[in-house]
Amino acid sequence: MLIEERHRRILEELEKDPHVTVAQLAALLYVSEPTVRRDFTELAKKGLITKKYGGAVLNFGSADREIPFLLRENEKSTVKAVIGKKAAEYVSDGMVIMLDGSTSAYHLVPYLAKYKDLIVITSGAKTAVALAEANIRTFCTGGQMRIHSYSYVGDLAASFVKNINADVLFFSCHGLSEEGQMTDRAVEEADLRKAMFSVCKKKILLCDSGKFGKTYFYNMGSVEEIDGIVSEAPVPPHIASLLKTKTV
Repeated sequence: MLIEERHRRILEELEKDPHVTVAQLAALLYVSEPTVRRDFTELAKKGLITKKYGGAVLNFGSADREIPFLLRENEKSTVKAVIGKKAAEYVSDGMVIMLDGSTSAYHLVPYLAKYKDLIVITSGAKTAVALAEANIRTFCTGGQMRIHSYSYVGDLAASFVKNINADVLFFSCHGLSEEGQMTDRAVEEADLRKAMFSVCKKKILLCDSGKFGKTYFYNMGSVEEIDGIVSEAPVPPHIASLLKTKTV
């Protein structure tokens, strides 16, 4: 197991059970207790946990139960690269593109560099940097940056978005229910995505298959409102049938 994956698992276990011990984590992850303690030290340096006797507690809010970007960035990176490459099929030269602050949208950036005269608007700080490094004309929404996700949210971000006319939006969610409802953990980011929906001609959901059939507490809307789903695996037929156009 890679270190990043182990760190993500530790955070997930602490999220599920704040009282989980070093010994229990070592058994779950098939590593030694000193390894878990070193992991705790690294996570504490990043400000994600506070160590306590025999265990640790999370420093980020449990209300929206969100794993930080720096860990999600490496989670399923191969899968997200496949999704990014497939999503780029929706792009053509001269487009105005909008990207949310998700790691899925972040993984689309390398596949945009081959297109000419793109303009890209994003609510993701790390995504904006990656776009600039790819020599793509980039605008960032601004607004309040959410700790750990490096995404901009709030009225300032929404106000900026509402002045844009975009050809296509690429966005993600945390779960796609059996009924085709797109759901999320972070209310503010989900609300900004809704503002993005209103100014984009096409709306494409980037969704790895691990999110199929999962539901979180905040509803972003139905897939009936969007134009496509891009996944590394086939989209369940009953969900695909609800879309305006097609899946990739």
